Amino acid sequence: MKCLLIASESAEVLFYWTDPEFQQNIQQQYGSSQEEGQGLPAFEDSISTLFAPIIISCSTMVDRLGDSYTSFTTENNHIYVLHQFDECLYIAVNGDGEEGEDALRRKIYVMKKMIEVRFGMVTLSSNLLRRELRPQDTEQRARLWKHLQGLLETYSHLRENDQSFLVEAVERLIHPTLCEQCIEFLERRLVQQLNSSAERAGEEVLHAFILVHTKLLAFYSSRNASSLATSDLLALIIMAQNMYPSNVDQDDPGPEDVESTSGSGPESFYTPEPSPTDRDSSSSDNLERVSSPMFEFMDPDVQMAEDSLQALEVPPPDPSTPRRVFLEISGKDGLYPMMPHSLYCLPLWPGITLVLLTKIPTSAVALSVYKFLEAFAKLEKCLNGGQEGSAAARGQLAIHDIRSKLDKFIKALGPSELQSAQLLNVWTEFKNQAFARGGTGFNKDLIPWCKNMKTQLCGIYRQCFLIDSGPGDFPQRLSPRLQERAQTMAQEKLMDWKDFLLVKSKRNITMVSYLEDFPGLIHFICVDRSTGQMIAPSLSTTERTTSELGKGPVAQFIKNKVWSLVSTTRNFLRKGYSTVTLRDGDFYFCYFLWFENEMGYKLEAGDIPLLPDDSAPIGMLAWDYYSRKLLRYYSKNHQGEVVRCYELLTVHLGVIPTEIILQHCRQLASKLWEPSRNPLL
Repeated sequence: MKCLLIASESAEVLFYWTDPEFQQNIQQQYGSSQEEGQGLPAFEDSISTLFAPIIISCSTMVDRLGDSYTSFTTENNHIYVLHQFDECLYIAVNGDGEEGEDALRRKIYVMKKMIEVRFGMVTLSSNLLRRELRPQDTEQRARLWKHLQGLLETYSHLRENDQSFLVEAVERLIHPTLCEQCIEFLERRLVQQLNSSAERAGEEVLHAFILVHTKLLAFYSSRNASSLATSDLLALIIMAQNMYPSNVDQDDPGPEDVESTSGSGPESFYTPEPSPTDRDSSSSDNLERVSSPMFEFMDPDVQMAEDSLQALEVPPPDPSTPRRVFLEISGKDGLYPMMPHSLYCLPLWPGITLVLLTKIPTSAVALSVYKFLEAFAKLEKCLNGGQEGSAAARGQLAIHDIRSKLDKFIKALGPSELQSAQLLNVWTEFKNQAFARGGTGFNKDLIPWCKNMKTQLCGIYRQCFLIDSGPGDFPQRLSPRLQERAQTMAQEKLMDWKDFLLVKSKRNITMVSYLEDFPGLIHFICVDRSTGQMIAPSLSTTERTTSELGKGPVAQFIKNKVWSLVSTTRNFLRKGYSTVTLRDGDFYFCYFLWFENEMGYKLEAGDIPLLPDDSAPIGMLAWDYYSRKLLRYYSKNHQGEVVRCYELLTVHLGVIPTEIILQHCRQLASKLWEPSRNPLL
């Protein structure tokens, strides 16, 4: 019984996702009104009718009291979590007890993050965002909603099954030699050839990386690229998994595979099979592409009453057509969010994907639009706060700084486009109000014109980066032939290693290599929050796989304990605790958060900022709590010093003495990031 809804203040449905149980419940409650020819809006009407009282109540609360709901629980124990982002209301519901308020709030923020990656700065204008989320064309709306629903389902699956998405950090495959070879291949061969080709249509490859399921085998950034934020990288992994889902459990390794990849002792070796001939290679590639497994997140038999919108057949997108994504970049004078890039996901084999991220030729337009938006937002904030004196002068100064630049920007766009003409008209009126002798000057009367300018600038951004090019336009993308060449080069490089990598991704590191030094240790997760990377032993919960934790039920029990521990420690971290130790039956759990300087020396413990219960969830995907909040807060007392943040979670048997457990934690923390053990981390 799960649902996520995005609605406007007038209770118009902008997006929804439901599981089959929730959908069936609504259809039983309101009756199925679907008929031939008019079945499409029926379920939308039902879900709008169901949530309309809540939406209207929220709007009334905001209008009358300046406050609103954050969550509530009904008599039948359905949990509702709500959050208003500008004029869009997000509502997440759970009625089966599987998700609490924190999980629902996290789902809301992740959905918002994926929408920002999909639509960029258009999300800064509520009017434009409503039009993007709910296109008038029914088929286009069905395609968009199906895409967003797929992203949400992919995230939910990864959050429930993948440790890297549990703690929201990237996990690398631990094989130093192969990783180094692949990074060198990406740098000296692949990216260099792509960026020197005449078929790239003005695009430049900034980042290239290879994924094995959700784990990072190799990552390379060109010299002209800014660093890729962890939140953006996690979002891209979700998108890649949504485009080419991988069924990790389908090819469970046997015991002999585990021994060859666990790295548990000096006798562990892997000898690749000899490369096949060109003829054999091409035929095997074709065979594997045909038999590519697809992961079904929901059993088709369970979906008893699929509404017509979800049942509508939507043609799959052209694989050679890139997805436009909007990511954060760092410039000389700060960070610039939601800058346009093109995303290419090139499947090498089922479970192994080459991802290319390119800079598009017109990206400078987005940079200018953001600077203009920032200036008008700063002025609006000053005027809204009643700061019409010296404080408003700062906002006025920002407008003076961009005045000539905006004039040149509009002139460069040309008056032929309707959106450009509208921007010119609004900007002319703004200047008359603000600068002309008979105008109102810089006071509250200028606020509507600030809002109008922001809307027009977002409209220019939408026109440049979101509206599909016409058939006569030259396509700004890597040519299909160039993409195929990149795909072939990567396949040739990894041909001898593909089977090993697929097994290795499931048995990246195991507890075997740690049991001798840390007897009684059952599991651990260590995260470097400064780089957004994590390391943890694999947790396999299938009946077919035997590990140190035993088979299915035992491993599943430990997995549930680990997931519960992460949730508990986040609640304590929100309340300002950086150390948590607790006993649960036969187990003893520990959590530590600490800071180190660039030389690796531990810094003294400081206060952790307190967060309200309805704040953004702690993590790095929806909102980077560690760099945006925690590290900034702690670094105030360490000016001019590079501060790094680490987390360690451990699970021990309860019979181990507490002093031994704490000693294990200290030794484990220092051992995990040793250069000799994991040089690429």
